[in-house]
Amino acid sequence: MSESNWYVVHTYSGYENKVKANIEKTIENRHLEEQILEVKVPLTDVQETKNGVTKTTKKKLFPGYVLINMIMNDDTWYVVRNTRGVTGFVGPGSKPVPLTPDEMRNLGIGGGKVEPAPKQKYLVDFEVGDTIVVFAGAWEGTTGMVTAVNAQKQTVTINVDMFGRPTPVEISFGEVKKK
Repeated sequence: MSESNWYVVHTYSGYENKVKANIEKTIENRHLEEQILEVKVPLTDVQETKNGVTKTTKKKLFPGYVLINMIMNDDTWYVVRNTRGVTGFVGPGSKPVPLTPDEMRNLGIGGGKVEPAPKQKYLVDFEVGDTIVVFAGAWEGTTGMVTAVNAQKQTVTINVDMFGRPTPVEISFGEVKKK
């Protein structure tokens, strides 16, 4: 029996869960449980803060993509490729390329040791010019005006009054809320 690998399938945006359900139904109907082993829509926890209320929600890690652990052959390729909502496998032309063991480890799936989960991401509803309050860390209790927002680093820069002059301070999204 051939070895199974993880493959990435491109889908219409917003159809990831529908594609997953359709493939799982086809696996059951055609008795392909031995060949298509797992279908995943990778999710990540995201903290959203709106009006001072923070809640954790799940967001798709790769919108428009589904991961499939399967043994690649003509039957499994045909089933996946012809599932409604699938636009194709990721790879050159019509030849799917499996994920490498390193790529799988980075996603926290398959082959060996699982890497730590990615750092929690925050979605915030404040922007430059807003006043925010720091509720944790070294600057706890400080109020300041936002001068920069860095979504990549998940930080906000505020001006803090230090020795009678405004001084920029960079603070993590997780330590501030809108005033």
